[in-house]
Amino acid sequence: MKLFFSCLVCLFSISLFAQPEYEFRGVWIATVDNIDWPPKGVTNPAQQKADFIRQLDLHKRNGINAVIVQIRPAADAFYASPYEPWSQWLTGIQGKPTFPFYDPLVFMIEEAHKRGMEFHAWLNPYRANFNIRTASISPDHITRKHPEWFLTYGDKKYFDPANKLGQEFVVNVVRDIVKRYDIDAIHMDDYFYPYRIPGKEFPDAASYRKSGSPLSKDDWRRANVDSIIEKISVAIKMEKPFCKFGISPFSVWRNLSQDPDGSNTKAGVTNYDDLYADILLWLRNGWIDYVAPQLYLEIGHDKIPFETMVDWWSKHSYGRHVYIGHGIYRVNERNAAWKKPAELPNQIKLVREYPEIQGSIFYNSSAFERNPNGWNDSLRNNYYKEPAKIPVMEWLPEREKK
Repeated sequence: MKLFFSCLVCLFSISLFAQPEYEFRGVWIATVDNIDWPPKGVTNPAQQKADFIRQLDLHKRNGINAVIVQIRPAADAFYASPYEPWSQWLTGIQGKPTFPFYDPLVFMIEEAHKRGMEFHAWLNPYRANFNIRTASISPDHITRKHPEWFLTYGDKKYFDPANKLGQEFVVNVVRDIVKRYDIDAIHMDDYFYPYRIPGKEFPDAASYRKSGSPLSKDDWRRANVDSIIEKISVAIKMEKPFCKFGISPFSVWRNLSQDPDGSNTKAGVTNYDDLYADILLWLRNGWIDYVAPQLYLEIGHDKIPFETMVDWWSKHSYGRHVYIGHGIYRVNERNAAWKKPAELPNQIKLVREYPEIQGSIFYNSSAFERNPNGWNDSLRNNYYKEPAKIPVMEWLPEREKK
């Protein structure tokens, strides 16, 4: 009898912490405003390299197998670009090269691959000036060369999504990265049309009139974004058919009150209606290979519950991969839910209940620094104790062997 109960306990333990053989386990590393890397004010290449290695080693110990690194925060570059100037968040002054010279993107890719991690190059498609009052903007920045391509909204400048020359410029930037660097994926986040500023309309009325489009303004805006996503997708696959293309949208596509296919949520902002990003269209058309919705609210949230959105996205993948975005940065906020050590483990367990979901991405890297709520320990000792392989995308050709 004792033996029988011992076996039951063993089986329960194994099932409780079963480790998937294939699971995407990613971390976002943000560079805009030096959120995660490099440390603010650190421009010395040796120190930058040491800090990046330190972060990778921390994530490797946590069982992470992919990093999503922001290499183009605002029409600038964390790499040697023929199109855009060096980022101010890398060297202190936009356009100033690294000294002694090194190419951070080459370095970061090599270090990630050494540790068996995929490297996803994260770009912001439209943001061109992070702060029109304080940003360092070099004389050869694209906003100075072609000011007619840009619109000012709040304290930022954006590419006008309707401008075809601006679209082609961004596509060329992406094509260049894919061609010259050994990346595993191109990744874009939720900044398409910008989040609304209360009482201010995005200033594209002149572009709409000039277009002569028969579409409503909202449909025209969505068509503008659809256009660049399709062009980027084609450019990536023409250069390297195995290179992935992923989008990390805001959590809610549309509310059920707005669309019968929407989620049972009460979001004040949606991708489709406010950011003009029709993510489901891109998935249906096979323009993107994965979606990583930013489900940054907790289980049981009163308007956008984590569990509701996990279930909804599991049903709307259209055969593409889904990696759930977890907002671990919220541990630093005054929010009782995120002070509970069980919040993240419960989210991971919930995600693993859905075979249509292939893994998780955590925002952000620096949130792991102090082992918040013991979550590093939870990953290392339980949920990510065993290494996992990156899930295979059957529709893509096998990556070229080096």
